[in-house]
Amino acid sequence: MSDNTAVPVVQVQALKVSDSQVEQDITPWKVEGAIVDGVQQAIDYEKLTASFGTRMITAELLERFTKVTGHAPHLYLRRGIFFSHRDLEGILDRHETGKPFYLYTGRGPSRGHMHVGHMMPFIFCKWLQDVFDVPLVVQLTDDEKFLFKDGLTLAQTHEYAINTVREIAAIGFQPEKTFIFSNLDYMGGAFYRNVLEISRSINYNTAKAVFGFDGSTNIGRIQFPSVQAAPALCSTFPSIFGARKDVPCLIPCGIDQDPYFRVTRDIAQKLKHKKPALIHTRFLPALQGATSKMSSSIDSSAIFMSDTQAQIKNKINKHAFSGGQTSLEEHRRLGGNVEVDVPFQYLR
Repeated sequence: MSDNTAVPVVQVQALKVSDSQVEQDITPWKVEGAIVDGVQQAIDYEKLTASFGTRMITAELLERFTKVTGHAPHLYLRRGIFFSHRDLEGILDRHETGKPFYLYTGRGPSRGHMHVGHMMPFIFCKWLQDVFDVPLVVQLTDDEKFLFKDGLTLAQTHEYAINTVREIAAIGFQPEKTFIFSNLDYMGGAFYRNVLEISRSINYNTAKAVFGFDGSTNIGRIQFPSVQAAPALCSTFPSIFGARKDVPCLIPCGIDQDPYFRVTRDIAQKLKHKKPALIHTRFLPALQGATSKMSSSIDSSAIFMSDTQAQIKNKINKHAFSGGQTSLEEHRRLGGNVEVDVPFQYLR
C-alpha cells in the first residue's frame, strides 16, 4: 500500500460488523481489541499492519541490520516486540553509506510518572543511539494532553512533562546528542514555521479521515497533528542541523502513533524534506490482559516508575491476568496459557 494513500484510522475503529463482532479500536488515544461473540480479543497485530499499510520486520531485515551495524539485534527486535516498520531499509542504506539521520520519539505526560510500557521506546532508543551514534530529539507533548484530556490544566501537564524528563534522562542517553523539550516551552521560531507549513498542507477532510475527528472536536486537537509532525523535519532544529533539509529521522513508537507520521510522510517531500522512517512496538498489555494496553489513567492497569516493590507485588498478585483454567484442578492438569498470561508477557 502506498504512503500516498491516506488510510483512515476509522477503518480499524469499533465499527459494528455483525451482532457478534466488533472490530478492534486502535487510535493514538484508544487501544482495544476486537469483540467476537461478546468476548474481547487480544490485539491482532497482523491485521493492524495490513490496515495501516506498514511492513513486518523479517528475519532477512534483521540479518541485514547485523551486517550493516556490526551489532546483533536488540532483544526487542529478536522477540518481535518491535515488529513493524516504514523504510527501515532506507535508514540502513544511509548508515551503510555514511549519510546522517537522527532519532525522534516522544511522550505525552498525563500524570507525574511514566509506567513501564512508556519506557520501552526509550530503552530501545538508548540502544539505537549507541549503535548508530546519532542525535535524539524527545518531544514532550504537554500541549496535547491539555487538549485531549479534559480536566487537566496547562500547569499540570507542564509539571508532568518536567517530572518525565528525570525518568527519561535516567536511562542514560548521550547528553551531548540528546535534546528533550516541552512543546509549551520550546515551540516557536523554526519549530512554529514548520508547524504552519505542515498545517497548510493538511486539509480538514484528510485530518477527519485519518484521525476520526468530527464536529465536536475542539480546533486545538485538529491542529495538533502538525505539532507532532514538525520534529520529523530536521529544519525544526537549526541548532542541531543548521539549514539542512536532507536529514531524515527514524521514529521508534507504538503503532497507535503511526497515523501522525503516515500523514507526515505524505507531505514531507512537498516541503522538500526527507520522509521519516518508523519502527513500531507492540503494546505492553494492561495487567488485566492483552485486550488493551497499560494506561496512565487506570492505576490498576499499570506499573509506574514511582511504584514501590511492595506496590508492584500487590498489583501483580491482585490484578494480573494469569490465563489460568476455570478451576484449580483444571489449572493443575492443563497449566496456564503463556500466550495470554500477563506476567509471562512482561518477562518476555
